[in-house]
Amino acid sequence: MSKRCFYETLSVSRTANDGELKSAYRKLAMQWHPDRNPGDKDCEHKFKEINEAYDVLKDGDKRAAYDRFGHAAFENGHGASAQHGFGSDFASAFSDIFEGVFGMAGARSAGRSGRERGADLRYNMEITLEDAYHGKAAELRIPTSVTCETCSGTGAKAGTKPKTCAACAGAGKIRHAQGFFTLERTCPSCHGRGQVIDDPCKSCSGSGRVTRERTLSVNIPAGVEDGTRIRLAGEGEAGLRGGPAGDLYIFLSLISHPLFQRDGADLHCRVPVSMVTAALGGEFEVPTIEGAKSRVKVPGGTQSGRRFRLQSKGMPVLRSKQLGDMYVQVVVETPQNLTKKQKELLSEFEKLSSTETQPESTSFFSRVKELFDGLGTRTP
Repeated sequence: MSKRCFYETLSVSRTANDGELKSAYRKLAMQWHPDRNPGDKDCEHKFKEINEAYDVLKDGDKRAAYDRFGHAAFENGHGASAQHGFGSDFASAFSDIFEGVFGMAGARSAGRSGRERGADLRYNMEITLEDAYHGKAAELRIPTSVTCETCSGTGAKAGTKPKTCAACAGAGKIRHAQGFFTLERTCPSCHGRGQVIDDPCKSCSGSGRVTRERTLSVNIPAGVEDGTRIRLAGEGEAGLRGGPAGDLYIFLSLISHPLFQRDGADLHCRVPVSMVTAALGGEFEVPTIEGAKSRVKVPGGTQSGRRFRLQSKGMPVLRSKQLGDMYVQVVVETPQNLTKKQKELLSEFEKLSSTETQPESTSFFSRVKELFDGLGTRTP
């Protein structure tokens, strides 16, 4: 007996989109579902045809093959699922409609072994700017859950082992039929683990893990920044009943430095210089983050706020051989607590000053004078 065209089975055109296919399938599946037609073999056969057609047409690759080769594309058991029983059809194809109606997945689940992954842990660590420059090997002492040695993580007393839950047969879920829907809920006997422990280990009370303080070594690479996260796989909390351990995440924060401010890979510092050095020129030494010193030359007439760049004296770039720069900002210090003689000398210097020695202040006040002169000549 030849098969009906899949498009005719779903009563849709060959140009139907995904939404039209799903709508047609939903309508027909509800109409011909065996739960609505108990004992009717024709309805069950019709329902399987509908599932087979929808299973092919909802898949882009299968649909393209069907459009080109027809039913021959799925001969010898390839592609379609016509030979599956009713339970498999409902779980695979009809779950799409179940999800659309209730906003949740269909009745497909996998059994559990009782092994649950441990939680991830977070450790906050403070380091200095020098540590971030050079890199650091550190040891951490972390209280965490580890696998119980008494029961080797099974949670069962020595000489015994967990048993398959009789209530759910190890699936971890129990199914309930409501009309033509099959609903699942977590098994209350094993709490979804699929196993029960009749005689729990006394050391860990059946959890398969105990709390211990562990010492871990961690390498902090050069160039890390504030907020950098380092992941240590498998160093988190041990899993329940021999399950895999979680991960440990180390979050780094940099302690404020008394001299340097960091901006990415660059460093900035402010250095006060005397008024005489700024005026006549000179030089001074500044420490660098690597622990050495660099000499900075100040030309005569340097103004406060001027920056000098020291190339490759900044921070290393993480996982790179590049180095940032260091910027030295000069701050001209105004003399304080002057003696009478110093005041007299400064007064004399002021009298001898001209537009050439103080060009910026002379220019500024000239513009101010012009502004007020202009205001004074305006007619009210």
